[in-house]
Amino acid sequence: MSETQSEPLNRILRVASAAFAVLLALFVASAVTTPVSEFAVSLGLVGEGTTGLQVLRTLLQFAGFLVAVVGYLAITDQWGLVGVSRPTLRDAGLVLGGGVALFVFQYGALFVLGEIGLTTGQNQAVVPDGDPVTYYLVMVAVSLFVVGPVEEALFRGVVQGGLRRAFDAVPAILLASLVFGLVHLPSVSGSLGERWAYVAVVVVLGAVLGALYEHTENVVVPGLAHGVYNAVIYVVLLAQSI
Repeated sequence: MSETQSEPLNRILRVASAAFAVLLALFVASAVTTPVSEFAVSLGLVGEGTTGLQVLRTLLQFAGFLVAVVGYLAITDQWGLVGVSRPTLRDAGLVLGGGVALFVFQYGALFVLGEIGLTTGQNQAVVPDGDPVTYYLVMVAVSLFVVGPVEEALFRGVVQGGLRRAFDAVPAILLASLVFGLVHLPSVSGSLGERWAYVAVVVVLGAVLGALYEHTENVVVPGLAHGVYNAVIYVVLLAQSI
């Protein structure tokens, strides 16, 4: 088979492989989160409808994602997909700048949508089951050190990294960002239009993170930028709840 003939096949295989990685992550997260959280409740470690249970479920979900990422890389022997290195001072500037840019874009997008009579749905991750102050405080740390880094290892490292081996930078970033946005859809409440508006905003946010990964080849940078962005949102919610 010639190189020209094999290129479409390679792209199909890379897209299928990326889809498999995401489905694997969702499966493992579900398989871990529900039984372990129910077991914790049965032991009296956390109570139903409490902040403790909500945080525990979040930690279990992302632990499942991380297990899936490591498992996928081990099964496929593609450890090089996820570029990891110690951030430089320049990287630190990109992290802070990227986090702020994401936050500014989101609120800018919400303002523009509001001006034309549209709103986005609400991600249930920002709706506390128990004490909002405690939940938002805890989620600042969880966002920085768990949610941001793990999601970026999956969507930018594994998914975008794999697609990048068959596509140019722009289509790889856009495809990974589209998957990133669609994965958020089930967790968003609101009308169908509001939920899809939320997904559209997330796709653009994902593209910014994808550009950071493409530029630095270090998943730590978009991971921390993502974490900073989420953490700022929780800080704003915390200030509003006090």
